[in-house]
Amino acid sequence: MKDADFGYERVRAEEKAARVAGVFDRVAGRYDLMNDLMSLGLHRAWKAFTVRLARVRPGERVLDLACGSGDLARALAARGADVVLSDISGRMLALGRDRMLDAGLVAPAAQCDAERLPFRSASFDCVTVGFGLRNMTRKEAALAEMARVLRTGGRLLVLEFSRVWKPLEKPYDFYSFRVLPWLGARVAGDAAAYRYLAESIRVHPDQATLCRMLEAAGLEQVEYFNLSAGVAAVHRGLKLR
Repeated sequence: MKDADFGYERVRAEEKAARVAGVFDRVAGRYDLMNDLMSLGLHRAWKAFTVRLARVRPGERVLDLACGSGDLARALAARGADVVLSDISGRMLALGRDRMLDAGLVAPAAQCDAERLPFRSASFDCVTVGFGLRNMTRKEAALAEMARVLRTGGRLLVLEFSRVWKPLEKPYDFYSFRVLPWLGARVAGDAAAYRYLAESIRVHPDQATLCRMLEAAGLEQVEYFNLSAGVAAVHRGLKLR
């Protein structure tokens, strides 16, 4: 297997998943607080918009990949969906499961690599992945797996950091490479994890490229919605055959 990007660093592809899991294992305890601080709370609006776009109906089966602390999963379950949680980080998965239980919701949880999903083909009506695709080693393989487990008529929603509006690039870079690691050091005790976050955004495909990747995975009617001037974007694709 070839090398893979880990932020700006190149690592052996077979090592990346473990390194990503390690990053999130380390910051799990302050993950929610850091999300609020670094996005000024905007991540909540981005996730709410993603849930609306998913258009889940009661009784539909949803797989929430890279579930983190379970924000998307809880919102989807509140709409009546039967949600399965998944994350490569054991500590993040436990946090997401516990947050579900705190909300009075029970959901199966599976720690797994999104490139090798342990689920039958055509077993979900919707797959969501929030801020996780850029951390996956072989994004094309992960998207193909997401398409595989979708039923005909199913939807894939990818919420991810993306390419910001060009006039905002310089202040956004300053914030990303100076402020985020500073916040990470003082709040989460881990500047390196948030430096990796900033770098991983820069090496992630832009909006148009990600559209083509979803289409290559077999999804149709692919579209994207920029959020906060492109700081984040939601991509949606349908499995029609």
